[in-house]
Amino acid sequence: MRTGVIGIGDMGSGLAKNLMASGFMVTGHDLKPDRQMAFSDAGGAVAQSAAEVGANADAVFVMVMNGDEAKSVIFGDDGLCKTMAQGGVILMTATIKPREAREIGAALEGTGLQMIDTPVSGGFPGAQAGTLTMMAAAPDDVLNHMAPVMQAVSANIHRVGTKPGEGQTVKACLQSLIGAQFSATFEAAVLAAKAGVPGQVLLDVFSTSSAGCGVVNNALEKIIDREFEGTGSHINTMHKDLTISLDLAEELLVPLHTAASAMQIFHAGKVKYPKGDNWVCTRVIEEIVGAELHRGKK
Repeated sequence: MRTGVIGIGDMGSGLAKNLMASGFMVTGHDLKPDRQMAFSDAGGAVAQSAAEVGANADAVFVMVMNGDEAKSVIFGDDGLCKTMAQGGVILMTATIKPREAREIGAALEGTGLQMIDTPVSGGFPGAQAGTLTMMAAAPDDVLNHMAPVMQAVSANIHRVGTKPGEGQTVKACLQSLIGAQFSATFEAAVLAAKAGVPGQVLLDVFSTSSAGCGVVNNALEKIIDREFEGTGSHINTMHKDLTISLDLAEELLVPLHTAASAMQIFHAGKVKYPKGDNWVCTRVIEEIVGAELHRGKK
């Protein structure tokens, strides 16, 4: 089976790498030349448009930033619909609004193309290691057909529904929780810094307590080592994901008090440090109180 990846940045490059490692032909496209060059150097076939990817793939992963970009690479003048053969499958691994996924699914009806609505979790490490969690929504026959492709990039494939939008809905719920975990970690880190607790002590306790988990431990590691850029978890992505969670909550009239607070923390981080990663939010709070958390005492 021929595969394609549109959006070969931090996440998409991992998808492509693991597809190639599993023996699949991979054609990739990205708007940034440096990403295309890195993809070519890794052994991928570079395409100059989404349409060119579609012409050379039976299954295409769409890993772009938002719903508008997803619609453009599928339905635009140089989109997948122009060239992808009947029976082709689009795997929507990007995180977009559930209603946008439903709109894309409806627009694909009658095109001969099918979509698996399957946002992912695991971040940059999971994408690069091929251990992502997929929240997949599509009919069973489509999921069964695409199982080898999905298994190449994922350690856990959850069948969460059969219709477009159902995968994105589960992801929105997940991101509301992860956003809250992140923001609570940032605040706890600054509390410890102000109290004079070394970062290593905090990490040792947190990581062996009932609060310890991948989200908390990784965030705290990045904070105490002062790694606020270039870690593969740009703040724009989580900021966008929380926006999606809150949008869904507004649509369904569900109060999300904690996620809303997390949104404000991420908004402050994005405004002050637009080039930073998630953990840079901690710096904003540190600057307010005049204390920094380092691995050892400063």
